[in-house]
Amino acid sequence: MIEEIRDIATRSGAMETFIVHPERNGPHPAVFLLMDAPGIREELYDMARRLCTVGYYVVLPNLYYRAGRDTKYGPDVTTKGSAEQTRMRAVRTKMTIPPMMEDIADLLAFLGSQSAVEPAPIGVHGYCMSGPYALAAASRYPDRIAAAASFYGTWLVSDAEESPHLTLGKAKGELYIACAEHDELAPLPMVAELEGLFERSGNGGELEIYPGVHHGFAFPQRWCYDKPAAERHWERLIALYRRRLG
Repeated sequence: MIEEIRDIATRSGAMETFIVHPERNGPHPAVFLLMDAPGIREELYDMARRLCTVGYYVVLPNLYYRAGRDTKYGPDVTTKGSAEQTRMRAVRTKMTIPPMMEDIADLLAFLGSQSAVEPAPIGVHGYCMSGPYALAAASRYPDRIAAAASFYGTWLVSDAEESPHLTLGKAKGELYIACAEHDELAPLPMVAELEGLFERSGNGGELEIYPGVHHGFAFPQRWCYDKPAAERHWERLIALYRRRLG
């Protein structure tokens, strides 16, 4: 595989982005992997590489780039009350959906200039804070995004501008929403409300609750990692991309 870290020009500055794609038989369909709140780290690079091995051009941007270069955090970023978590949350709490949609537009424009990218609709999936971004992107750019997935997305029903629950019916691509049974950032009553909205949206996708697991279950280095559930998440994601992207 071929991988690089490069700055992608956006209307807000230079977005540091990890890109990995197969060495042979290109061009390949593109997918955006959107990070969780702890931010860019080797664990996410490895997840991007895994998707690359099944034939995708994977783009993993540092969504915290507006806050500068010093937005990669140490391993205790997930420890409640730690200095690294406090530093991360100072950036995270300023994140909103509208500027993220600008970033998606700029990333889409970037793909158009890459010979290794198949000129076809793309996929996008996000974890944790980026679950809403992935679903919102599918609604904002319905003719460009053929598949979108949210894995334990936080507050998918909220008062936020462009909250994805408001626009599910605008997405033309297939949506997949995976929720953990135990998740204080996406409690089951909210998931039940979202499920009703999803059913009424007419989208042909799926909302699935993963039983017995906690928020973050797909990350191998997290305390709550659950291998069977994590492998199911890969199965669902790759099958979604195969159906919609090839």
